[in-house]
Amino acid sequence: MWNREKAMKQIHDTGLIPIIRVESADVAFRVADAFLAGGVNIIEITMSVPGAIDVVKQLVEQFGNKVLIGTGTVVNGKMAIEAIKAGSDFIVSPNYSQELIETVLKHSKPIIPGALTPTEIYEAYTFGADAVKVFPCGNVGGAEYLKAIKGPLPHIPLVPTGGVDLETAGPMIDAGAFALGVGGAITDKKAIKEGKYEIITENVRKFMDIVKAHRK
Repeated sequence: MWNREKAMKQIHDTGLIPIIRVESADVAFRVADAFLAGGVNIIEITMSVPGAIDVVKQLVEQFGNKVLIGTGTVVNGKMAIEAIKAGSDFIVSPNYSQELIETVLKHSKPIIPGALTPTEIYEAYTFGADAVKVFPCGNVGGAEYLKAIKGPLPHIPLVPTGGVDLETAGPMIDAGAFALGVGGAITDKKAIKEGKYEIITENVRKFMDIVKAHRK
């Protein structure tokens, strides 16, 4: 069973939260298998996936405690409760509110809410966030922005998301990222369209290699 501490340790040790944002549940399962084949046992299903809650339930049934399953794009407490009841091990949001954070913590699950400015990041962490998703990180300077934030706020675990790709991943780890939130750069839409899920597996391996190399 994943508790808050174990879940956050797994996220940090892996250094990667691969995000599934696709058009159908069937594709979501195939992408999840591709992630696992690449050596990552963390999956974030966004609420924008059709039938996301059912997908989470089925992934939990299929993988049990072998995989840390999170739900993303959770914007309020009501959605969080729905995702947690479905079996989500952690919750990710593009935004933050005290209500959202407190709701998740009441259920003893990790919460990684989204924030951007130093004030927002500090406030979200003060409300009880386990880590803060810096979103959209790539649009405001990427690694340089992350480094600037870590200067005065070194104690806050940051998960840059948005604009994280094979070129920017290394510098973001160097800048002090707790883990990387990666969507399109791993879940290649062209590969999915062509049914080449092995490309997604290879993408996962490339990101994992970058994390390991830059943490040495």
